[in-house]
Amino acid sequence: MTRKRVVLDANILIRAVLGVRVRDLIGQYGEEVSLFTPTVAFEDATKHVPIIVLFKVFGHAL
Repeated sequence: MTRKRVVLDANILIRAVLGVRVRDLIGQYGEEVSLFTPTVAFEDATKHVPIIVLFKVFGHAL
């Protein structure tokens, strides 16, 4: 049987870092599927996560 392949975009990466559900799903199915992420998705997530965290913690960016 061929493993299924899933491409994760920046939004999914951010949800995996800041949330619970996506992280749990990756943990649950990560051994059964091949997960791929384009470099640009990592770059976007790296750029946006600090801003999102500031909004979550302080209600606004500094």
